[in-house]
Amino acid sequence: MATAIKRTDDGLSFGPFKLLANERLLMKEGVPVELGARALDILVALTSAPNEIVSKKDLLSRVWPDVIVEEGSLRFHMNGLRRALGDGQGDARYITTLPGRGYCFVAPVSRGNPPDDVPLVDIFPQANLPNRLSQVVGRDEDVLKLSAQLGASRFVTIVGAGGVGKTTVAIAVGHHLIEAFSGALLFVDLGMLGDPELVTAGIASMLGLSVQSNDATPSLIAYLRNKRVLLILDTCEHLVEAVAPLAARIIDAAPQVHILATSREALRIEGEHIYRLDALACPPDDPGLTAAAVRTFPATQLFVERAAASGARLDVSDAEAPIVASICRKLDGVALAIELAARRVESYGLQQTAALLDQRLTLLWLGSRTAPPRQRTLQATLDWSFGLLTELERVALRRLAVFVGHFTLDAALEVVTNAALDRPTVLSAIDNLVAKSIVATSPLGAMMRYRLLDTTRVYAREISIDNADANDLSVRHAMYFRRWLEQGRKEWSTSSSGIERASHFAGINNVRVALEWCFSPGGNAKVGISLAAAAVQVFLAMSLLPECHRWSQRAILAFDETTAGGLDEMHLQAALGFSSSQMYGESSAVSEALDRSLAIAEEHGETAHQAEILNMEHYFHARIGDLRSALQCARRCRAIAETSDDLTVKALAHAMLGRALQVTGDLAGSRAELDSLMRMFTRSDRGAGLLSLDPHYHSYIALARTLWLQGYPTQALEFTRRGVEASKAMRHPAALALVLAGAASIFLMAGDLDAAEYHTELSLSHAEANALGPLMAVGLGRKAELAIKQGNTNAGIKDLQAILERLRAARHEILSTEFTMALAQGLVAIGRSSESKVLIDERIQQVEVGGETLYVPELLRVKGKVLLSMREPDRRAAGICFRDSLELSRRQGARGWELRAAIDLAKLLSERGNAEIGRTLLQPVYAGFTEGFETADLKAAEELLATLG
Repeated sequence: MATAIKRTDDGLSFGPFKLLANERLLMKEGVPVELGARALDILVALTSAPNEIVSKKDLLSRVWPDVIVEEGSLRFHMNGLRRALGDGQGDARYITTLPGRGYCFVAPVSRGNPPDDVPLVDIFPQANLPNRLSQVVGRDEDVLKLSAQLGASRFVTIVGAGGVGKTTVAIAVGHHLIEAFSGALLFVDLGMLGDPELVTAGIASMLGLSVQSNDATPSLIAYLRNKRVLLILDTCEHLVEAVAPLAARIIDAAPQVHILATSREALRIEGEHIYRLDALACPPDDPGLTAAAVRTFPATQLFVERAAASGARLDVSDAEAPIVASICRKLDGVALAIELAARRVESYGLQQTAALLDQRLTLLWLGSRTAPPRQRTLQATLDWSFGLLTELERVALRRLAVFVGHFTLDAALEVVTNAALDRPTVLSAIDNLVAKSIVATSPLGAMMRYRLLDTTRVYAREISIDNADANDLSVRHAMYFRRWLEQGRKEWSTSSSGIERASHFAGINNVRVALEWCFSPGGNAKVGISLAAAAVQVFLAMSLLPECHRWSQRAILAFDETTAGGLDEMHLQAALGFSSSQMYGESSAVSEALDRSLAIAEEHGETAHQAEILNMEHYFHARIGDLRSALQCARRCRAIAETSDDLTVKALAHAMLGRALQVTGDLAGSRAELDSLMRMFTRSDRGAGLLSLDPHYHSYIALARTLWLQGYPTQALEFTRRGVEASKAMRHPAALALVLAGAASIFLMAGDLDAAEYHTELSLSHAEANALGPLMAVGLGRKAELAIKQGNTNAGIKDLQAILERLRAARHEILSTEFTMALAQGLVAIGRSSESKVLIDERIQQVEVGGETLYVPELLRVKGKVLLSMREPDRRAAGICFRDSLELSRRQGARGWELRAAIDLAKLLSERGNAEIGRTLLQPVYAGFTEGFETADLKAAEELLATLG
């Protein structure tokens, strides 16, 4: 779609680049990029009209205005430009070639520098606005008025009768305003949703948000809060009870969001401005109307334009003008009805079309006096249009009504074809239904999609068919979408923007409809189980956890002795266990579901699934603080990997064992596993896995922690940054939030509080936007820890105490040790050392029970410092703690812990008059480091050594 961007003195920004056309300068992250003059001219030409096709001819004339050159020169400089941009490397996409047509700049382009208050979550997805009609007849004034009203009031609902053109006008307004919103526009077709409870989840899913609870509203609000966005909510009337409160909350909480809704009735909430879209103006009932007069009315303009577009040779004369006017009046100026009538002119001629319309509409008016007038007119048009179909076309239309939203030709052939309708007949029927405007078409790339208008679908669904035929149709529909899910499952985890998900949105709604039918009293539970087993894996990939939980639970309840124990139950139990864990915390129900799934996988020899379930159980045990059981899961996965050729299984085993060995204090073993993982990282199938989460993203942080502990701070920070970049490339919000939280902990260990704070805020922002409860708690805990370190001690202590309680309630113990040590040091800072000692003693006992050996040296060191801070310092006991910490650190090979313990013990020795002994102790530990001398602990050691003489 065209989104012309004017150059300003601030230049244009896209990705990491900034283009200053007037200065003929391209910069990447502030550094000038070497680019030839012709390549720069090409870039200027393409960015001047982003998302528009620029022909080769136009490029040649603009870049070489006075010279005749061959296309080879253009290709040569285009290749150089792409190399300079890194186009095609990783996820970077800037220029697309359209064979035979030209080139298109496809990256989002903005003016000048990004504002300082850009939210910390990802930029808004590219607008998914449908293409507008080449000519929107009679609505120019409406578009201008609506655009102005949206700017002034932020929330406008277009209200009008069905078929009057509300959606067409809304799309036209979107195209008119897209530049004003810098492309930040989301078009949501609510006509494809039937369940009010799915409204918020559907919008969140199109935005790429993770849905972690039954109410996705808080995460959606958090995502939109600081964004300037135009949100178009189309076809709200059947979901008004759900849409109205959601729209009200968005308008109230997100001051830069503008909403344009379409509905047959007002939403009736505060702040809403109603724009009533009337029918198109029609000529008066005047026998003396001339053709020139008729052409001045929008309704007749639309009729003539659509009739001509359908192939009719309609040159309206003064004699025919009253007939056209009469047709438009009888259709009440409703755009949909006019279009349907106009497309009949080619087949029946103007006179006969008017006669048929008169007969059908007159009969219907007499039979439907209680219905609203415009509804009667539209119903009459549908009735009349249906009456023009052949019997086979009617049967095909009724069967096509099983689809919700768009469908493909492949889907139609698979579902609609039966004994009465063979494939050639179905193809012919669809072709005729498209020609007669009963079925609408919409291209998506090279593929054509089809759709029944909502009113047409409702009309067709009311046509009664044989029960056996209805059941066969529903089964075919469910089985087709089960195959669709299985074939496209790997694509879902990499689709995060509205545009990418829009192509799947109708399919998912068809899956929902099919599941509802399968588990209804008259449905087919066996087919439903099979469909649910495929669907829950996609719901997991899309982070639609409430739906995953609902349908896995529903399907499991439907099992009997003939269906239980197979691969379907294996997938459903795993999905139930994982979704329960994420939504409701760890429980016996979680472990029971995962154990059942694992047992079935072992029985069927499904090694990849065994590894995935063991990975889930590994996280389950790690989160509740049972590190010994987590290690057992990792060792079981290693045993499976040793007999498997599946690289994903082997990668999972390395990742799990590397993390498990680390927290149990075996740093050398952890390093070996994680190094092996990194060597095979590029060869593993990153799209596989039940969770659709890359099993390696968190391992970057695990390896960084191991490296820091082993005494390689510089390498640790490098792997931390690589982990963040790798998780950004995954485009999975839960993964990114988790990695950012882990990165913050590494920067804290290195003493870089600014970087720790930045990554903490970024993690918390992602967690809030995606309702990731435990990760929100982790982010808030890190903020409290930073507050203590930055001197805001009382507030930090209060917040950290609350977060620890929250994590314990959710049985999320994995960070309790780190936060407890931070809390203990905060209590010491305000003179509450006795409380601090109790905390540390309790935590030491807990980690010994759970097997979290890694942190014992640091806990002992902190305990030593607490003992020195008491009113009556116990220096002897503190010295023992420091020495025990040193000894255990050396046994673990944890030079990071060892350096800290050596610093504290050397200080204690110096204070007791043994400075030389302290130096003798600290010097060799410090000398063992070969890098990272800019980090906090090494700086502290260097300063202390200087004072020890």
